[in-house]
Amino acid sequence: MLLKREEYVEQAFFFRTFRERLDDGYSTQEILYGMKNELLSATNLPIAIGVLLSEIKLSGKMSVAMQRILHYFTPFQTFVVKEAEKEEGRFDFRIALQILEREAKYRSETPTPQGAFFYQFETLSRNRLGYDYGLEAIANDPIFDDAWKHWINVVLRRQVGFIDISKLIYVRSEFYQLQEDEEPQPVLFGEREGRIAKASLGRDPLFLFSALSRHLGYPSVPRIQHVEEREDPVFAELRRKIELLENKLQLLQEELKGGINLERFYVKE
Repeated sequence: MLLKREEYVEQAFFFRTFRERLDDGYSTQEILYGMKNELLSATNLPIAIGVLLSEIKLSGKMSVAMQRILHYFTPFQTFVVKEAEKEEGRFDFRIALQILEREAKYRSETPTPQGAFFYQFETLSRNRLGYDYGLEAIANDPIFDDAWKHWINVVLRRQVGFIDISKLIYVRSEFYQLQEDEEPQPVLFGEREGRIAKASLGRDPLFLFSALSRHLGYPSVPRIQHVEEREDPVFAELRRKIELLENKLQLLQEELKGGINLERFYVKE
């Protein structure tokens, strides 16, 4: 069941503020306690946060609580948080929150099944989250009807990785139906999606998603920002002093062994 618009507005605010306060050094429990009182009481999100708090005290994982309230959080939201909570995984929790924030914002506007699918599928592809369980979570999203669920669960899950995703989209588009004289199948994508998919055949799927975002305004998945780390000046000075001490120690050891070899200090002509 799709939620009301104000629920998605509050969800977007929740995921954004959660990420910002993590960056400020607050713990998950502190953030949830604080936000429970900040959110609009007319929505169900404060109740959902209460469930999250109770479960975090027991297991330390938000995804376990989200799994229990799938009538509020979607299977895709739960899947993203579960992947971010894996200890052995490399999927950053802050990126997960940013993905969920952008998706909730899209749902609060004028979402379509096509836009939701492209965003969620790009999330799996860009972050290498795995197609099997990821596509199962996407198929169970309430924004998709039975035709969509069948295509994602039966067709896409079996053929992704073996057949170009652009081709799978193209043959189920209105643009393909207008050109080919074949037995019609349920149309899932419009003419414009079909044109872009055909133009992207044989190319990296990420180019397809980028083109859809540029031309059709579909939301794009946030990317990991690689920030160049700068060494703290205090540690840099400490490192230089340690290097000087090591050089002096080496000279002392040479002197004790019979003298310092000065040839290495000569300038070669």
